Amino acid sequence: MHTARTSDPSPDPSPGRTLGDALAEGTVLLDGGLSNQLEAQGCDLSDALWSARLLSDAPQQIEAAHAAYARAGAQVLITASYQATFEGFARRGIGKGRAAELMAGSVAAARRAGAVTGRESWVAASVGPYGAMLADGSEYRGRYGLTVRELMRFHRPRAETLAAAGPDVLALETVPDIDEAEALLRVVQDLGVPVWLSYSVAGDRTRAGQPLTEAFGLVAGIDQVVAVGVNCCDPDDADRAVEMASAATGKPVVVYPNSGEEWDADSRDWTGRATFEPGRVRDWQRAGARLVGGCCRVGPSGIAALADRLRSSGA
Repeated sequence: MHTARTSDPSPDPSPGRTLGDALAEGTVLLDGGLSNQLEAQGCDLSDALWSARLLSDAPQQIEAAHAAYARAGAQVLITASYQATFEGFARRGIGKGRAAELMAGSVAAARRAGAVTGRESWVAASVGPYGAMLADGSEYRGRYGLTVRELMRFHRPRAETLAAAGPDVLALETVPDIDEAEALLRVVQDLGVPVWLSYSVAGDRTRAGQPLTEAFGLVAGIDQVVAVGVNCCDPDDADRAVEMASAATGKPVVVYPNSGEEWDADSRDWTGRATFEPGRVRDWQRAGARLVGGCCRVGPSGIAALADRLRSSGA
């Protein structure tokens, strides 16, 4: 088994502008779906830990996937910690100390990959929802039957570990409901790291069915939140949500939808056609988006196309 080296500290964050500074000046490009790029590299992700398993088993593949997006033009690389939790690692016989090293290693891998181009870049440490740990699709439903306090107890150790690894921002992403968003915002408020909050949505509601205006409104007045928006959703839903997020908060909006294909749980395959169109970025920008990219099944070619669009618009 190839395991990550644990003696090397996480590289220092890149000097220069903060991500918040960059968002105040223009549009910043995110990466795309990490899992689809890992699969394109020949990795097997049929595991409850999903891509997080490779933090232990094949960390070089994680770094290579990040580097592919950096070369495509991504300025922000999101770590492979979405499904990395102490509970999930414990089921694989990985103790707390080693699990913490692997989470910190996810930040270091993204930092190294971002340096390959010599361009300005930032690292976003992914803090996925509770349902991602369950690996049963409940991250797309929410309403786990847990209180806000119980969700805080789950998220705090991982968020603290990732924050200590030195990312530029914590990505509180694919959040399905308001209760979990509230728990995450409470957990991170004392960590001293900027955050963005992005919901997984269906239409004009969270996956749990709450109005998006209410969901976005949670971050109004919280300076630590540098952007709010949506990810891991249909591109059409993303179009509508960008305007709603901007109107509800006045903050920069983050938007990184899926390709538009749909997952068929019975056949365990993607169906339909891709509707992710780089030309959408102009409308997103006009509506207030400042962090743009892709999620599931949006690969380096899609991010390169977004980069071309942003260059042509002068963003």
